[in-house]
Amino acid sequence: MGNERMPILELRDLCKTYESKGQTVNTALQSVHLKLYPGECLGIVGESGSGKSTLAKCVTHLERATSGQIIYRQQDITSIKGETLRLQRKQIQMVFQEPSAIFNPRMKIGAFILEPLLNYKLIKRRHAEQEVHRLLELVGLPAAAADKLPHELSGGEQQRVVIARAIGVQPDIILFDEATSALDVSIQQQILNLLVQLRQETGISIIFISHDLAVVQQVSDRTAVMYKGKVVEVLESAQLAHAANHPYTRNLMASVLSVREIKDKMREYALQGITG
Repeated sequence: MGNERMPILELRDLCKTYESKGQTVNTALQSVHLKLYPGECLGIVGESGSGKSTLAKCVTHLERATSGQIIYRQQDITSIKGETLRLQRKQIQMVFQEPSAIFNPRMKIGAFILEPLLNYKLIKRRHAEQEVHRLLELVGLPAAAADKLPHELSGGEQQRVVIARAIGVQPDIILFDEATSALDVSIQQQILNLLVQLRQETGISIIFISHDLAVVQQVSDRTAVMYKGKVVEVLESAQLAHAANHPYTRNLMASVLSVREIKDKMREYALQGITG
């Protein structure tokens, strides 16, 4: 991604520490520097505890950064609050790992999608049904899904609904925090294909966070590798296999290649009719 372009989002020396009784007990983010460009998908990969989810929470102001800056469209939004923060949250949406956790079990899917559109006054009630159906179609769900309750949908369908709701407020950026990790492989692939399609159709910028490097490589233009609260490497995703310098990145690549070899062998055995 060319550096001559202006980033839509930039993290400058971002730090997050947690304290107990005035003493630092955990440093979750250490001097993180990252840039996200318009229309780009930036992957962030790292093991559990690497700081990637804390980073997402700081960017979306679910948690406050201890120090550093969050720059959105050349404006420092690190310390915003009140109505300014409410309006800013429209621009940077987040999709979590467990979609079921954010549903009201008694609220129909159509009302769930519509709720933020009405809150931000993006649509008039007389156009509500048409817009809900458009968003459902955009994420590959039938219009009839609008009249269902959350428990009537599968996990993959629920995640599509959450994505439809996020897209509905017309954000500049969506963060996906382990958003496909809880899905089985076939449904996961459908959601990944959907993200690629939505980027092409809407031009939205995406931050895709996962512990699975193979998944991150599939959808992202660049990949940032996090280890112990630091970004240790940022590379073009297509170049990771041969351009990785940090030992942790190389270990991640080796594990991905090993998994691919196992899957290839399993396919080979299946084709040969070998089941044992």
